[in-house]
Amino acid sequence: MFRQPDSILAWIPSCSYLFLDSDGEEERHRASMARYSLHNLLDWMYGGVDPSFAGNGGPECAAFLSGQQRLLESLVFLSVGVVEILLSLRKLRRLHLRELEGHLLQQPQAKQESLGKNVLLVVLCLIFGLEVGFKFATRTVIYLLNPCHVVTMMQIFLLACPPCRTAMILFRLQMHMLNGALLALLFPVVNTRLLPFEMEIYYIQHVMLYVVPIYLLRKGGIYTPEPLCNFWWALLSTGFMFVYHFSILQILGLVTEVNLNNMLCPAVSDPFYGRWYRIWASGHQTVMTMTHGKLVILLFYSAVPIFKCSVDLLRLPPKKID
Repeated sequence: MFRQPDSILAWIPSCSYLFLDSDGEEERHRASMARYSLHNLLDWMYGGVDPSFAGNGGPECAAFLSGQQRLLESLVFLSVGVVEILLSLRKLRRLHLRELEGHLLQQPQAKQESLGKNVLLVVLCLIFGLEVGFKFATRTVIYLLNPCHVVTMMQIFLLACPPCRTAMILFRLQMHMLNGALLALLFPVVNTRLLPFEMEIYYIQHVMLYVVPIYLLRKGGIYTPEPLCNFWWALLSTGFMFVYHFSILQILGLVTEVNLNNMLCPAVSDPFYGRWYRIWASGHQTVMTMTHGKLVILLFYSAVPIFKCSVDLLRLPPKKID
């Protein structure tokens, strides 16, 4: 495990070069570079993670599961994730090549960005920028690897880039990664958010994860979802999430003893708290990933006609009474 600095003195570079003669320049250069050493970089990444908070990390959290159980679960779910990715990609290449080209042809050739899209992009960048600032202020930058932050970065890309095939692929993938935002709102973990307005940003960011897809769905074109009977995009998202959690997040969590997205130990608000919490989480998150995005799409297309009818009724001119 990487060690954190023992005290604030680790941040202060040595001033011994002031008392050197011929080698003063070289020593001065070495001293100035000391601030940017790997040791201090790691402290910025996770030095502020306090293991005294339940579910935050630390040796006890890392030892919550035995090594044998952790290895067995990882092998099983990594294999499942890889199979889901390969199977989904094979089906999608065959079924959606013409569909991708068709949506691209519907887009105007000139770049026309709406005011609403630019305003939403600025607002989302401001909110995420505040969240990044909080992470630097608390020296917990490593938490930016959590899936909700990754999805936020995907949505920033979708709002910033012009319509293209990459945007369509990312749009459909992130539509089936919104279940994490729902869980974060239903079971919030805010016991470590102590700075002013830090907790409010937590809720605002997760609400924005729903606002952006709804806005893009309204624009249509390249942001048109797949048919409701097609679950291959949802399966592809599920495979990516399995691989991401049981490889990148788990390995970094074990190395740093930071509980990234609860891969080391369960959250304090986890209703399935216990030895098998990851089995339960993998099961109910698979169901949510496969269905949640479809429900969002279904509710959107069901609400649009109702909204239009309500607007039309409000616009009806009043009848004159003779």
